[in-house]
Amino acid sequence: MVSLDFAKDRTYAVMGLGKSGAAAARALARAGAKVLAWDDTEAGRSHVTGMAGVELVDLAARGLAEVDALVLSPGIPHTYPEPHPVAADAKKRDLSIIGDVELLLRALPDRRVVAITGTNGKSTTTALIGHILAEAGLKVEVGGNLGRPALEFEDPGRDGVLVLELSSYQLEITPSLAPTVAVWLNITPDHIERHGNLAGYIAAKRRIFAHQLPGSVAVVGVDDEPSHEIAEKLRRDGYRLIEISGQEQVVGGVYADHGVLIDARTGQPRRMLELDRAPALPGMHNAQNAAAAAAACLALGLNRDIIAAAITGFPGLAHRQERVAVSGAVTYVNDSKATNADATARALACYDTIYWIAGGRAKEGGVEPLAPLFNRVRRAYLIGESAGTFVRQIGDACPTVLCRTLDSAVRQAHADAQADGIRGATVLLSPAAASFDQFPNFEVRGQQFSDLVHDLTGNGDDGASAQRRAS
Repeated sequence: MVSLDFAKDRTYAVMGLGKSGAAAARALARAGAKVLAWDDTEAGRSHVTGMAGVELVDLAARGLAEVDALVLSPGIPHTYPEPHPVAADAKKRDLSIIGDVELLLRALPDRRVVAITGTNGKSTTTALIGHILAEAGLKVEVGGNLGRPALEFEDPGRDGVLVLELSSYQLEITPSLAPTVAVWLNITPDHIERHGNLAGYIAAKRRIFAHQLPGSVAVVGVDDEPSHEIAEKLRRDGYRLIEISGQEQVVGGVYADHGVLIDARTGQPRRMLELDRAPALPGMHNAQNAAAAAAACLALGLNRDIIAAAITGFPGLAHRQERVAVSGAVTYVNDSKATNADATARALACYDTIYWIAGGRAKEGGVEPLAPLFNRVRRAYLIGESAGTFVRQIGDACPTVLCRTLDSAVRQAHADAQADGIRGATVLLSPAAASFDQFPNFEVRGQQFSDLVHDLTGNGDDGASAQRRAS
């Protein structure tokens, strides 16, 4: 584990004790810091109960007197719509409000860092970059918003790389971030309840570039207008910029053109890879993810052939268009990580005959933005607290079934798809909604879908899923 030697004999308050908060409390205590920890839920507090060197204390009631810094869970608001009482106390006392990734970067200030942000595709791109670097023989640690908490990393050394997926929430509390390569994928409205409006959300995301040093590289997707404007601003400000696209040629960039990944950084386009050789990366959105990962790894000096071979062998990401079984003519795909309409649009665009399972806790607009893709849906099975709303929004664009629960939806979709026997059909869980109405997170939702599918088809895991969990 990374050692937080700078924290010795200092006092830290840790507010929010999920995976990253509990890991932060543990790492600080191990370094000899005094750690005061709290979570507003009993379940959260249980993660550190009895942990050596960690004192459980209600921070709102105690106050933050004699505390050197507040380590805040990214999910707890510290500005908009109103700060949590503990964050408000920290601001009143002019204390630093930081996250676990900030502690990691303070512990390892001289390591190469690839940081990835964007509304959609962050996790796939982060995992793909980590996979490519590992295949190239580099020591790499991958995590942050994805997978392992940052403070469970090992030190990869000066020749290794830290690959960090960073949400807008995390970027607000990571002031030391100065990535060797900063990757910006795309922007669509999301988390408006935390940032007030789209401009606030974009401003939080732009922190990924704020402290880059000379010689660092900014990789920016230009397939949406706000991101194109970001690229133009960075160019004017003198950043070393690689523009990327999943759908059009980009002069001097890295892009996908008719299914071929192209490196045109030197002005002479060079073919890298036919993307249909990477079955875990279907669709135009994954073409952008592949272009971003390739650009980041090229910026670190990797060879094009090594990158292409690694992309071909990428096993994919759990819960992101994860193929969990094939039974007869039907493929079953777990896209539980699609928690908004834009993410689900990327999945719907990849398949032609879809038995679509959707619903949960809806984001603003629900599934209305998906209307142009409803003609791909053979039947929609709606679950969760948004089920009734989604039925009304879909209207008569395609047949709908009000299922309420995931168990019911999977069973009905399976029965219908098998009875119809249409070659190339897909039973697709792509909820376009958060999971919190019925599940603790999207991972649990996706795993339940996979378990139900395996029970119904008798397939067990396919090779891709097994390889993914082993990687």
